[in-house]
Amino acid sequence: MADLIDPWASFTLDYDKLVNQFGIGKISEILNDIKNPQRLMQRGVIFGHREFNEINNLINQNKDFAVVTGMMPSGQMHIGHKMVVDQLKWYQDMGAMLSLPIADLEAYAARDMSFEKGREIAVNEYLTNWIALGLDLERDNVNVYLQSQNQQLQNLAFKAANKTNFSQLKAIYGFENSTNIAHVQAPLMQVADILLPQIEEFGGPKKVVVPVGIDQDPHIRLTRDIAHRLHEETGFIQPASTYHRFLTGLTGDKMSSSKPNTAIYLNDETKDVVKKVKSAKTGGRETLKEQEELGGEVDKCVIYEMLLYHFIDDDKELAQIRQDCLNGTLRCGDCKMKTAELMEEFMDDLHEKQVEARELANTLI
Repeated sequence: MADLIDPWASFTLDYDKLVNQFGIGKISEILNDIKNPQRLMQRGVIFGHREFNEINNLINQNKDFAVVTGMMPSGQMHIGHKMVVDQLKWYQDMGAMLSLPIADLEAYAARDMSFEKGREIAVNEYLTNWIALGLDLERDNVNVYLQSQNQQLQNLAFKAANKTNFSQLKAIYGFENSTNIAHVQAPLMQVADILLPQIEEFGGPKKVVVPVGIDQDPHIRLTRDIAHRLHEETGFIQPASTYHRFLTGLTGDKMSSSKPNTAIYLNDETKDVVKKVKSAKTGGRETLKEQEELGGEVDKCVIYEMLLYHFIDDDKELAQIRQDCLNGTLRCGDCKMKTAELMEEFMDDLHEKQVEARELANTLI
């Protein structure tokens, strides 16, 4: 029996096992066919996909496609979320329509978050930082919306509900800890979010790609199944997806909005972020002598991940840092200091851009 993946829970992930178990393709196998791959694809951070080759063909032919990603407004946006924004910026450059749902209904069901609080978090944490990080939300082909205020979405969710049943939902999600029906309905809202760019008001059926962490794959599988069942009635096409690794938290666990000691929040004060970087877990050995003799464990290092995901653009420079760590010539303290400096520069720039971005964010929903 296949293991269940719970999109609302924290757990340890075996990426290779899940790729094999759920039939996910490897990005590395099609990377050479992508003319201008996003940096995270080249570095193996985006590691898996379903039918991204079809999206790549549409990009090469300058044909319409859409990308969907959203947020559940229940916590602070952290540095790990930046990788999704980086992907969205790449998709915009490739000509995609962006559909960006704010999952306030899911937050209400799964986190008991009021709609008023959900909107506040969406504006001040997510939309503000998305804009400050360089995402253009003023283009004509961008759709930002609250689930609770989108009647088209709710109508589509009702159609989706008619193409599934509780037995299927329980088989995918488990729902062992669910205490209300709204929690059970939430996945159908996500199905509707993913299918929404295909309705006539947005130009009709088109291929959609959803960049997600592997924990969200249950939503992708359910949506693909329902899209297939709705095809005769609506012409909907099954969505594609890509899967990225999570950024490790400062303590070595998964970075989480609900665990402050694991995360660098984008609204943190710069000085506090610098302190967090300097105290983060590394892949260093217990003593300097061991470090010089055995080298660092770079694949266990949070600091190296920060550079890999966010702060070193030059692949050759990154490769040199990796090699210097492995051969023991790079000390963890020196690497932390460099990363702290890069983080300080990044945060100061982001905070300046947040001021103007917040004004625009308030006009979007």
